[in-house]
Amino acid sequence: MPRRFLAALACLIWPTLGHAADCGDADTPCETASGGYHMATPDVANPKGVVIHLHGGGGRGRGLLNSGLAKEALARGYVFVAPNGEHPENRWTRDWSVKAKGTSHNRDDKAFLREVLADARARGGVTNDTVLLAGFSRGGSMVWDIACYTPDFATAYAPLAGALWDNLPDNCTAPVRLFHTHGWNDRTVPLEGRSFRDGAVVQGDVWASLKILRATNGCDARQPERNSYEGDLWFRHWTDCAAGEIQLMLHKGGHGAPQGWSTRVMDWFENEVS
Repeated sequence: MPRRFLAALACLIWPTLGHAADCGDADTPCETASGGYHMATPDVANPKGVVIHLHGGGGRGRGLLNSGLAKEALARGYVFVAPNGEHPENRWTRDWSVKAKGTSHNRDDKAFLREVLADARARGGVTNDTVLLAGFSRGGSMVWDIACYTPDFATAYAPLAGALWDNLPDNCTAPVRLFHTHGWNDRTVPLEGRSFRDGAVVQGDVWASLKILRATNGCDARQPERNSYEGDLWFRHWTDCAAGEIQLMLHKGGHGAPQGWSTRVMDWFENEVS
């Protein structure tokens, strides 16, 4: 094969691959004062920002290094970060400190994620403040918590199959940009939520979470500016609010992501920060 062709092919492929760092791979998490995380960095001189993905309950950050969102983030020039939800003294050890009645946690994950972000930005050579925080299931609920209670953490939020838990707040702290995705047939995190331990712990209602955020964002019309659909995906777009933005994407599946979720979320995110 001609050397010129090989060089051209390398230029096409190389930007999509993450280069090695002193920590962060599947076997060697990076460590902060409160816990560990995994990361991959794109082969660009100046990364565009950071994409953080929170695993579901029982998961590990290392399992997300080969995810669709990791590949999309690296290909577009973002540092990809996958923290570990670790609560060894709790009933569920691989979890996030989602705010909910009847529960307590031995680590404040809002503080932990700030440590992770600062450390990852330094290790990855990120000089701007562009951050996407995404998460699945319990990780998605943690995304909602941060978006609602500490909205300055990220530029935009993309929870998947998770929402606020009871007791629901009266309002959130400030408007945010949020893209929520949920399965119409999700029985693990139903759209209406469900209760555990005879009602001592209640998984929040997605519709109620959206209502709270609409009020915070100043979506006075309540109904979305428009609805749309693409095949098996249904959308509601709140883009005419006083501040922020809310996108809701429903799919006909269960507790998981629809095909193309990572690409669609990154397209939306880049449109928001452009």
